[in-house]
Amino acid sequence: MSTPRLVAVTALAPAVWGTTYAVTTEFLPPGRPLFTALVRALPAGLLLVAVTRTLPGGGWWWRAAVLGTLNIGMFFPLLFLSAYRLPGGVAAVLGALQPLIVAALTRAALRENVPVHRVLAGIAATAGVCLVVLRADAALDAVGVAAGLLGAAGMAAGLVLTRMWGKPDGVSDLALTGWQLTAGGLLIAPLTFVVEGMPSTLDGAAVGGYLWLGLVGTAVAYTLWFRGVARLPALRVSLLGALSPLTAALLGWLALGQALSPLQLTGFALALTATVLGQLPAPPVLRPRTRPVRPDDRRPEISRRT
Repeated sequence: MSTPRLVAVTALAPAVWGTTYAVTTEFLPPGRPLFTALVRALPAGLLLVAVTRTLPGGGWWWRAAVLGTLNIGMFFPLLFLSAYRLPGGVAAVLGALQPLIVAALTRAALRENVPVHRVLAGIAATAGVCLVVLRADAALDAVGVAAGLLGAAGMAAGLVLTRMWGKPDGVSDLALTGWQLTAGGLLIAPLTFVVEGMPSTLDGAAVGGYLWLGLVGTAVAYTLWFRGVARLPALRVSLLGALSPLTAALLGWLALGQALSPLQLTGFALALTATVLGQLPAPPVLRPRTRPVRPDDRRPEISRRT
């Protein structure tokens, strides 16, 4: 698969995640963040493990547990905690900081050069998301802010580790995704039963919403996401995350009748443009310049006395 096509397919994941807000508010029972996280992760993970009939081997047992904890088991509850304690716009902005965290971790853990234009794209995309989702009366909550930042940092670390570890030979993207979803779901399960318990009833709309989030929003989307992470630079993939709040805003306008002001439209265009430019090679002005070696620059050879 060509790189542009791989980027486009990977971008489908955050675009699908952008439907989570509309599905949650319109179809799911309120006040059930942990149960929603559990239903998203564990059934999808078990389904992928059953379909692929592949279990981790050797050191991949603990690696799958670590990745599942960072990408799913820790991220989902913190995401919902942040969303419940903060206005949606503030929570989205905290999530949009992930590319900058990925840039720092890429440099520290992978020892890879971080292209300047992608860092600038991450800053511009975050600014654009701020314009789209933030409101002047947005209130801050210390616990919510801490949860949002910790969730973004955890998923950023999971993204970098996924890139660093790759996957075992002969193991499919579906299997690796299934391992992580199962590990994360098993971590969420006891928290769900202790803190929330099971909902008393679920109507048809809720069942349909959970099926969408579990099958499409999790099993399919995370498979596409981890596939891209394994084949593309981590920072390049993380920049695509801005598509999630942008999709949520677009759906709110198209399906829920939420108006978009000129300032929000400007932010939308800024974030989308920055995300696209972040996928392109560095422009010549930002590439390191090298001067051709001239004959005068070469060190003279020192003859050895005989």
